Amino acid sequence: MIMVGIGAASPVLCAAQGNNTGAVFIMTNDAKKNQVIAYERAADGTLSEPVYYDTNGRGSGGTTDPLESQGSLTLSQDHSLLFAVNAGSGTVSVFSVHKANLTFLNKTASEGVQPSAVAESGGLIYVLNSGGPGSVVGFHLDFGGQLTEIQNSTQFLTGTTSGGASLSFSPDGQFLLVTERVTNNLDAFHVEADGRLSPIIVNANPAPGTFTVNYAPNNFAIVSETGPADGNNASGISSYKVNANGTLTAVTQSLPTFASGNCWNAITPDGSKVYVSNSGSNDISGFNIGKDGKLTPIGSTVVGSIPSGSHNVDIAVSANGKYLYTINSQSGKISTFAINEDGSLTNLGQAGNLPNSVGFNGIAAL
Repeated sequence: MIMVGIGAASPVLCAAQGNNTGAVFIMTNDAKKNQVIAYERAADGTLSEPVYYDTNGRGSGGTTDPLESQGSLTLSQDHSLLFAVNAGSGTVSVFSVHKANLTFLNKTASEGVQPSAVAESGGLIYVLNSGGPGSVVGFHLDFGGQLTEIQNSTQFLTGTTSGGASLSFSPDGQFLLVTERVTNNLDAFHVEADGRLSPIIVNANPAPGTFTVNYAPNNFAIVSETGPADGNNASGISSYKVNANGTLTAVTQSLPTFASGNCWNAITPDGSKVYVSNSGSNDISGFNIGKDGKLTPIGSTVVGSIPSGSHNVDIAVSANGKYLYTINSQSGKISTFAINEDGSLTNLGQAGNLPNSVGFNGIAAL
């Protein structure tokens, strides 16, 4: 079922028809009927009116960031498929993608409790199940977007309350990294030739508040850290080298974001920059990624502001590296920023007119 969204358009929504070059997708995570909302993106970064696509599954519901994850809505490496988790019904939905147009292909059981994130590398899929015992489960991507479970591929996290939040494949496909929010661990798994994983290698992160990990193209892992629970503007970001034995070596340790609630990060396609969404302070921080994996601030670190009370959560960069988008959970908006050559951001306003504080989770961009 496809429903065209109806609502008053803000200036940012008024993109010229026929000039669309990409798309932005967000997920409702609705407990009764989960949906993906698709926006066409014009050449100037602005977004069209939304179109809603059913996942044929149920989300978790909730208010603000109920999945506590990044990667619940994930594009395949070649951008031909979109994966959406259905946390409430324990499935993963697959859509084919043509710009902003989606076609539902199928859904598959996640083989765990509360799937919260998906990662793909060369047709190998791993799903993070953050509920129950906490696990990652492998699938092969077959013809027609069908996910076929890899027998004996399940690997468990360190405990039933570990709080699995994200997962990311190394660019060469040799490692899968998983973050545990509650235990503050970075788990490494070596990917075997048949797609199964080696036993878990647990790395305790010395920085508090481990949340999201994403690999940069130069093979360094970038980790968002919320900081201590009682900290004020105490969030940080780190970069790590993953050694052949699965242990991690810090390159940059807990570089301050000068903001609060850094849970999500997005790396530009060329791997030169990473931006973080600071939900506690309603802003965006930016960092350069050196060839050696070292992180350095862009300008004065905080490069973009979002209206107070918006509570920006998940974040994505367009496939052409020119635009950055955030879900603003408590205001029902999507913030749009142009990425300038020096890494600074230009605020292009907000799109949306969506319900607020209803549990939206997941964003992906073409």
